[in-house]
Amino acid sequence: MTFQIFKLRVLTIAFCLMATVSINAQQLTQMQTLIGQSLSKVNPSKPETMLNCIAELKRIDAMFPDSIQPKYEMALRSLNFSVMNPHAEQTENLLADTEHTINKMEQMQGANMSDVCTLRGFFYMVRIVQNPAQNGQRYYMNVMQNYEKALKINPDNQLAKQLQQKFFEGMKQAGR
Repeated sequence: MTFQIFKLRVLTIAFCLMATVSINAQQLTQMQTLIGQSLSKVNPSKPETMLNCIAELKRIDAMFPDSIQPKYEMALRSLNFSVMNPHAEQTENLLADTEHTINKMEQMQGANMSDVCTLRGFFYMVRIVQNPAQNGQRYYMNVMQNYEKALKINPDNQLAKQLQQKFFEGMKQAGR
């Protein structure tokens, strides 16, 4: 009798674990679908589409607060908007939110630290773009160190490589 109760408990636990994994997989798929739909609406020539996408990503992040992907996409899109529109009225608020999001991601278990360093380097790069004369010397080392750290952690991080290359090109042009 005791063996049958034990067997029933083991089966119940196994069923609960499988149901949890199935639910998590469905939520992950739903989250990825929502993010994909949001990103597909962006038209680079229309800044308002990027702002709408960022707002949608914030809602997705609220739906999945323990997930890193919506935070990463939101931070990346905010930085993209900010670097293309450094003096737009929304930029300062976006950058403040982005800095907070990067800090939050850094504390999350399972965060890709190479991606976090890349975002942080991009953040400082945007600060330089906003005011090169004032912020160039102030943030130059932050940009360099974050991209180098990102590439040390993951030498295959394509975004870090691309942004580092853009930064070098921008610095060469500024030096002329």
